[in-house]
Formats: sequence, C-alpha cells, structure tokens
Amino acid sequence: MKSVAILKTLAAVACVTVACSVYAQDNSAASGAAAATTTKAAPAGKKADRKLGYTVRKALSKAQGIDVSNITVRSRSGAVTLTGSVPSQDQIDQAGQVAQGVAGVKSVTNKLTVMQQ
Repeated sequence: MKSVAILKTLAAVACVTVACSVYAQDNSAASGAAAATTTKAAPAGKKADRKLGYTVRKALSKAQGIDVSNITVRSRSGAVTLTGSVPSQDQIDQAGQVAQGVAGVKSVTNKLTVMQQ
C-alpha cells in the first residue's frame, strides 16, 4: 500500500513540475526584439521633439514684438503647442505665424491667452 501511495505522489509531483515549466515559457526572442525597437525609436523621437521645441522657442525670441517670458513651447512629432500668456492679441497671432514658419513644424495649436492687467 505504501508503494502505491508513493507512486501516486511522485506522479502528481511530476505532473505539476512539467505543467509549471511549460506555463513559464514565453516567446522571449520576439518580445525582446519588439522591445528593443521601441526603446530605440522613443529616444530618437524625443530628441527630435526637444530640438524642434528649442528651434521654435528660439524663433519666437528672435521675432520683434513678442514677449516670450510666459510662453511654453511643446512639440510632438511635428505638432507644436504654444501655451502661456502674452500682453496682447497681436502677439498671440504673431507667435502662431512665427511657429508655423519654422522648418519641421507640421501644425500649431495656439493656446496663448491675453495677460490680465
């Protein structure tokens, strides 16, 4: 009787061990390659976005008549967003035109507001 119980226990342990090792396997080669592609693309995109934002900010600061002290420039894949406040509506319009004229800018979302006096 003891030998039958021991054999049943060993068989159960063997089944559980095999089932766990099969469940733990994954397609690590495919997932690793996809992760590597994503991580390489992300820094390049962020770097380009930062460079474009810097270029737009520089163009705004060089433009005559725009107070850039309260303007924030954000860019993502060529889409530029201007936020903040300026003293007049003319500066809002001019800032949008200057940003649109920068090379690499695909679209401009102008969320600038007129500063309250």
